[in-house]
Amino acid sequence: MATLQFAGAAGNVTGSQYILEVGGLRLLIDCGMHQERDFAGRNWEPFAVPPENIDAVLLTHAHLDHSGLLPKLVRDGFRGPIYCTPATADVTNILLLDAGRIQEEDAAFKRRRHQREGRRGRNDDRPLYTARDARKVSQYFVPTPYHQILKLADDVTVQFRDAGHVLGSATVEVRWGGRDGRSIVFSGDIGRPGMPLLRDPEAMPPTDFVVVESTYGDREHEDLDGIEEEFAGIINDTVDAGGNIVIPAFALERAQEVLYYLKRLRDQRRIPALRTFVDSPMATSITQLFRHHVYELDEEAQREFRGRHSPFDFPGLTYVRGIEESKSLNQIRGSSIIIAGAGMCNGGRIKHHLVTNIGRRESTILFVGYQAEGTLGRHIVDGDNPVRILGENHDVAARIAQMEAFSAHADRSELEAWLLNVQPPPRQAFIVHGEEHASHSLAALMRGHGMDAVVAQYDERIELG
Repeated sequence: MATLQFAGAAGNVTGSQYILEVGGLRLLIDCGMHQERDFAGRNWEPFAVPPENIDAVLLTHAHLDHSGLLPKLVRDGFRGPIYCTPATADVTNILLLDAGRIQEEDAAFKRRRHQREGRRGRNDDRPLYTARDARKVSQYFVPTPYHQILKLADDVTVQFRDAGHVLGSATVEVRWGGRDGRSIVFSGDIGRPGMPLLRDPEAMPPTDFVVVESTYGDREHEDLDGIEEEFAGIINDTVDAGGNIVIPAFALERAQEVLYYLKRLRDQRRIPALRTFVDSPMATSITQLFRHHVYELDEEAQREFRGRHSPFDFPGLTYVRGIEESKSLNQIRGSSIIIAGAGMCNGGRIKHHLVTNIGRRESTILFVGYQAEGTLGRHIVDGDNPVRILGENHDVAARIAQMEAFSAHADRSELEAWLLNVQPPPRQAFIVHGEEHASHSLAALMRGHGMDAVVAQYDERIELG
């Protein structure tokens, strides 16, 4: 008998954590940070299982809502292996170190602000974890290539397959009980077919149970065929108005896809040759990893890397590392493109660029990724005015645009196709990693196909018969 506990991303989008007890092992699938304001307090709570009692972590991919609490897990006593793909190990090291630094910087900034205001915020006097904590995680990574069968116990095996979501992303299959045993697949985040750079998501193998994300379980994305025209239109309209294009972008995948399309549009002379800045040391480092892991990309991207020019390089493009250089961007006159992290505006350098540009009618804030409930990005996209940035309210005058075609998450139809690709279908599907209406919508859709689909509840514990 196996048991499964939903310790995160159940009833909300971020904070993925699932505890699978099987074959005498206690496995943690993902160890994500809660990024929505309403759930951020959970990051400070003790883990559902004492870290020293966890035998291994199976990590689907590097995004912080799946990996962001690993430094806390190790600091609190975990000493087992963290299995993931080689690219995920490399990228996660970069993301966690940056997250540790941001935790320290944000805590110091809030502490100074609260001192000025004569108050003290809960948990604001210390970071959730430090950069030093983040560095200690790397020694526990066990890079495991796609399709390699990993034996964790006599009758427990694990296999990673390409999820097509971000560099190194994987679905995780756990099998137990030998030839006549059972299996469960954890989707992680499923990518979209036909996106640039990455291969399409691999098909789900035959399985008894599946834990599947539902980020876009209630909606369809824009057609990929129109992405270049829409992107060019937003840029050209903003240039005509004399403003900047500020793009909050996740350092992993989204920043690289934005650069890929910018280069294409410039080469085709559909947009002017604007000064373009990637204001994220993390995105800069991750972009370099794409060449190191080029054989995990799709064939077209591999051909471009084998050519003379990288798809992430063009005249006028500057990768910004230093803080002073970042601050100087806000003194530039004339239109420019600024790509900065974080993608949901919940930390990092993007906040300073928002302060400078969100009140300018001529500028555009362009969102190219999902904005979870409770994040600053979601407040802006939803039309809140004013919005609170760095402790102060700011009126929103800039044009707010969102391009969901850039999303690295499968939409409703793509999730449906992924779940129905195998016969017989899974005995049971557990819907996670989505806002409540999105999760229930996907569950209803799959029940219409005869699948036993249920929306998982936070802290729920079930037996897998």
